[in-house]
Amino acid sequence: MNRRTLLWWGVCLLALATVLGAVVVFVYPETPGFDHWWNETISGARAEWMLDFALALNWVGGGWVAILGVPLLTILVLVLARRWRGAVFAAVCFAASAGAVQLLKTIFGRARPDDMLVVSDYGSFPSGHTANAATIALVLWVIFPRVWVAIAGAVWVLAMALSRTFLSVHWATDTVGGALVGAGVVLVLAAWLLPWVQHTKSEVEAPIG
Repeated sequence: MNRRTLLWWGVCLLALATVLGAVVVFVYPETPGFDHWWNETISGARAEWMLDFALALNWVGGGWVAILGVPLLTILVLVLARRWRGAVFAAVCFAASAGAVQLLKTIFGRARPDDMLVVSDYGSFPSGHTANAATIALVLWVIFPRVWVAIAGAVWVLAMALSRTFLSVHWATDTVGGALVGAGVVLVLAAWLLPWVQHTKSEVEAPIG
């Protein structure tokens, strides 16, 4: 995938996330019917193992573990794999994704479901846990562009998104928004930094612009 394509997809995903946030907050301030339906459906289908799984992902994807633990572990693995440029790229992506999530949370200030099972921070849209999962998945795919990496990343993002609705801490559309933000940020940064990350000896593509 060339740099212009990465940039186009990244900008489109971020734009879609912003539009989705505007729709669910300003166009349907009472919360869209789909979100209510999914929340009620998933609440009625909860099993003990689902809650255990969701609580585990809540710990992995939130708090200091998500802010420092997972990013630092990812960066350390890349450094040990002698991918120090990839480690720098990952660090930039984690910081930018977290910043974008907090910006949109502040702008939209969407209320969370009333029946949430865990305590969480301000702003339901977008889901920070899902955005972080998407950031990790896309960073690894950019650095290691393999089919199995893409599949594993997609499963990870889907699992995190479902876990947030299992706990009723997010509406379904929050998790979609989070995935769009996390993926979009990585693709935009990849469009800018990919040649440097790959450390090619010759520039195959001209700079964007």
